[in-house]
Amino acid sequence: MHIAVLLWGFTGVLGRAISLTAPVLVWYRMLMTAVFMAIILTYRKQWTKIAPRDMKQLALVGGLMGVHWVAFYGSIKFSNASIALVCLSTASIFTSVLDPIVNKTKHDIAELLLGLLALAGVYFIYQFQQLYGLGILFGVIAAILSSVFTVLNKRIANKYPARPMVFYEMSTGWVLITLLMPLQLIYQPDTVLLPQGYDWIWLIILSLCCTVWAQSLALNALKHISSFTATLSVNLEPIYGVILAFMFYNENEELGWSFFVGMGLICLSVLLQMFRLLKPRQASPGYIEEKSGID
Repeated sequence: MHIAVLLWGFTGVLGRAISLTAPVLVWYRMLMTAVFMAIILTYRKQWTKIAPRDMKQLALVGGLMGVHWVAFYGSIKFSNASIALVCLSTASIFTSVLDPIVNKTKHDIAELLLGLLALAGVYFIYQFQQLYGLGILFGVIAAILSSVFTVLNKRIANKYPARPMVFYEMSTGWVLITLLMPLQLIYQPDTVLLPQGYDWIWLIILSLCCTVWAQSLALNALKHISSFTATLSVNLEPIYGVILAFMFYNENEELGWSFFVGMGLICLSVLLQMFRLLKPRQASPGYIEEKSGID
């Protein structure tokens, strides 16, 4: 499980290493992930028929996932991997706020307070790191989109195996990014469309290792550990990612004390939310299935 989480943590480092703009990077990642997943599904004969109604929802989730990734990698490009990952860690708080709205249940006051604590952390980072304001904005947008498609995915996560769902989500997300790509070329005509230098290697690692392999490791881990332990491990992803960013890019030298205070507030809100709601006897493996190597 920790290997899977560590691989997810590498997405921020790889996003900074790849020279492509965020939309082009996501275009390649979704295409390559869909191809790798199709090969695995064919080899293992795991193709599953999806009901038309559920396919529409998978297409919606795939589109949201594609835009989420563009925002996430945009956050990295406009700030750095550490800020993008910390902002993304607020997704679970947004999910706790959005889930009652979608499922028509009552909000929990404690959850709303925890959400405010997380947002205070983001504001604290922004207030003293305004140089990275645009990156922080994209990071929060990525977190909100992540919470939206997590809630939508929850409705069908237990109806189908994870791999076919990931394939269809990647494929439909790739189609949407393809349709939106002309906008990128209109606003940035000099956009480089072909990977340069080591970009091909980083893209293969990002798609094959950080998405396909990490998802398989996480699903296999659930056979041997409790869902609570798995979810606790997944919440370490931004911590791993920030540590890796410090190791590879010395990002700790780019950030001031306010970043660490803000990160502490966000991590505290996530941990309190997790321990408040996730009890071993009540936990379900749905979160890992929904994640499917999303970040």
